[in-house]
Amino acid sequence: MRFRPPSAACALALAFVLGLAAGPAGAQLKQVPESRQEISLSFSRVVKKSAGAVVNVYGARVEKQPRNPFMDDPFFRRFFGDGGFGVPQERVQRSLGSGVVVDASGLVVTNNHVIEGMSEVKVAFADKREVEATILLRDPRTDLAVLKIKPVNDLTAIELADSDKVEIGDIVLAIGNPFGVGQTVTQGIVSALARTQIGVGDAQSFIQTDAAINPGNSGGALVDMQGRVVGINTAIFSRSGGSVGIGFAIPSSMVRVVLESAKAGAKTVRRPWFGARLQALTADVADGLGLDRPAGSVVASVVEKGPAAEGGLQRSDVILAVDGIGVDDPESFGYRFATRPLGGVTTLGVLRGGKRIVIPVRLIPAPELRPREPVTLSGRSPLAGLTVMNLSPALAEELSIDAGTDGVVVAEIEEGSTAARVGFQKGDIIQALNGERMVRSRDVEAAMKERKRSWEVTISRGGQSVTSVFPG
Repeated sequence: MRFRPPSAACALALAFVLGLAAGPAGAQLKQVPESRQEISLSFSRVVKKSAGAVVNVYGARVEKQPRNPFMDDPFFRRFFGDGGFGVPQERVQRSLGSGVVVDASGLVVTNNHVIEGMSEVKVAFADKREVEATILLRDPRTDLAVLKIKPVNDLTAIELADSDKVEIGDIVLAIGNPFGVGQTVTQGIVSALARTQIGVGDAQSFIQTDAAINPGNSGGALVDMQGRVVGINTAIFSRSGGSVGIGFAIPSSMVRVVLESAKAGAKTVRRPWFGARLQALTADVADGLGLDRPAGSVVASVVEKGPAAEGGLQRSDVILAVDGIGVDDPESFGYRFATRPLGGVTTLGVLRGGKRIVIPVRLIPAPELRPREPVTLSGRSPLAGLTVMNLSPALAEELSIDAGTDGVVVAEIEEGSTAARVGFQKGDIIQALNGERMVRSRDVEAAMKERKRSWEVTISRGGQSVTSVFPG
């Protein structure tokens, strides 16, 4: 097919587009491009730099199906045999996601939900190499996990960018393994920043992008035009299960915090302890305080002798900023505060009595004020299957609960147990049993030794106390 020269109108339009960045009129000659190279645009350089560090993450665990009770009868075993009907069957539960090599020593970051509950984890590279991985650290609060693999030949690690410098409109690439079809690259822009209320983790400030993210992309990389990770893809908004152009990534600043804890050998992420509970600022309260919009967090309670109390923060104060960066709600405050480095001091912009003040808060880890003394409960009671511990600021920080509440905290719940069926949740604080206050985990253990016709249980969940009665 012969090449047809562009019309005058087309040439004028092209010249206008190409001349947008040329500066003042006449500063640069405007002309129609004369070759394919002059109008081509490719992200191949960025992909070649970063795609080798994006891997597939496979998780698996073996589950045993329950044995048919008829097989305990010798009569049935005689006819069906041990290999027949009712013999326990093993079912393999699998998960599939993506991950990013972030350190040449073999550290891989992925989403916690990709490997949650998995006993075996493997990492596969784009060139089909596959290696075993061990789980170094899981952090459900941020939905991040760090894996360790043995260094292999030509292992490519990718650099973490400063996500605080990302701007709306920046071009980004999402790299991962959607639907298990193999490594895929999609392109888009940063659609929004500091998105909260996404329902993933509790220290939220997500990067939103329209780059296509689909199931299997979880744990993959969101990279900038320098081939650096600005976020870990974690969730999509979709009614169909596929991409509709609304995807979310955990900012690299939070990824760095989790990664540093893993490098230090910690089993849990070391974060600054704030020592106060916050509530969202409503429109009515904001109007009463003279604010033009409901942006900020109201201090609901302050832990005695905690960092916030020592800095001078008071109940009903409104926190507007952290180190000069505005925070619109408790979730964005939690993200901003959690990414501050331990050992220093952060400053809070606070509104108190109509005046704006600055309050310094020390960045220290939550203390373990008393032994946890874990106790697993059994017997005939609604609490059977719970593992309870003594509450301390460190445990409260791990479970994202209020350290100022008295009681014994539910740390684990056995799957299928009486407590699970009743509706107990991890993080519930048991305050009283049959009217008797519970102070230590041993108090709950002692109470379980008594047989009761009914149990009156008072728990605190989400800052609210509820009392329920269960049969013994």
